[in-house]
Amino acid sequence: MRHYLTLLVQAALLAIPLCAQQAGGLPAANQSDNAALMQKILDLEDRIVAMEGEIRQLKSQPPASATTSAAAAGAGAQTPVPPQVSTAPTQEGVLQEPTLGGAGGSAAKALNPDISMIGDFIGVAGHNPVNPSPSFQMHESELGVQAIIDPYARGDFFLSFGEEGVNLEEGYITLTALPAGFVAKVGKFRGAFGKVNTMHNHVLPWVDRPLVTNNLVAGEDGIDDAGVSVQRILPAPKGIFMELVGQVFRGDSGDQQHPLFQAVNNSDVSAVGHLRAYKDITESTNIDLGASYSRGHNDAGPNLLTQLYGIDGTLRWKPLRRSIYHSFVGRGELIWSQRQQLPSEQRAFGFYASGDYQLGRRWFVGARYDRAGEARNAGLIDNGVSAVLTYWPSEFSQIRGQYEFTRYAGTNIDTNQLFMQVQFSLGAHGAHPF
Repeated sequence: MRHYLTLLVQAALLAIPLCAQQAGGLPAANQSDNAALMQKILDLEDRIVAMEGEIRQLKSQPPASATTSAAAAGAGAQTPVPPQVSTAPTQEGVLQEPTLGGAGGSAAKALNPDISMIGDFIGVAGHNPVNPSPSFQMHESELGVQAIIDPYARGDFFLSFGEEGVNLEEGYITLTALPAGFVAKVGKFRGAFGKVNTMHNHVLPWVDRPLVTNNLVAGEDGIDDAGVSVQRILPAPKGIFMELVGQVFRGDSGDQQHPLFQAVNNSDVSAVGHLRAYKDITESTNIDLGASYSRGHNDAGPNLLTQLYGIDGTLRWKPLRRSIYHSFVGRGELIWSQRQQLPSEQRAFGFYASGDYQLGRRWFVGARYDRAGEARNAGLIDNGVSAVLTYWPSEFSQIRGQYEFTRYAGTNIDTNQLFMQVQFSLGAHGAHPF
């Protein structure tokens, strides 16, 4: 309003000489000056009109406090006016930050978790009567909902939508402020047995899972059950990071095709323990080693147990100066299975070894060798080899091709398959454990 009044005064003062000229009080020699003054008056009128428009815009957006007090007094419109998000320009013409009823933008973020959807489409060429797959399938659509609950906990939920239905892959709360440096999880989550069992499908460096996972650790579902997990970082010398994880589950893991644990009574719980050690060898290379153990009741009969022992290792090389163009990751797991069943206990062994090299910024090539016995018949040993080529158009999508040869010992069948996979990500998806 102050600018508005100032402009009016200036216009009046400038109009005085013009009026005097028209009345004959000023000589004709000043006509050119009067024309200049006239132009200034027209410019001032344009500015006044613009100022009036801004004033009307400001008046149409009353403050939230004024709206609330007016509603409480019964004045104004009959319909309550909701709090408005103001983006009105300041006097300098710069937009101010939006306000939500006096709270900052963090209030809106606290009420809106990170939501993501990851699609996984797979096409298969070839024939595999032992482990058949459809020619085309929308293998999985994973909906992730993640958020900080409060300063003491966070929540993570992952729903898996497949062609056969919907499944809660993981849904848990993590308590991060426990005493003595402990971190706990409560809910349904994947067991910390080895490396592959902890990975979601879209994190795998291959289209499918290794034979040792399918034969001994319940395949794609793996050890994934409702339970409680407690972990703690252990003190270690010489820059070694060590972590110990202990988990107790309900006792049901696997599916009809790959059964692992089955609970009949409430006391038939299963357990998982994992010890991890990580160390940086150089500024570009690090190594990650782990040892795992798991036990639970199986479906062979009452009080019959299955025990799993595992060793996993990961070697990473990523030069700092060329990290976006070249890198290498080598992985491997060895797993022993002891399954109690009649007439005798079956002891099976299996492993996989793989390597993935980054050729350029968007191209990766890899290979994997599989060898695994069968949990129910340890005398049968399957073998396989795979070659993988992956292209990343961006960090939100990837295209992968994989050739796989498998020799199944039980049927003496050799299979050759070619997989094509397309993955894409929508929204903000939190990082998975390193």
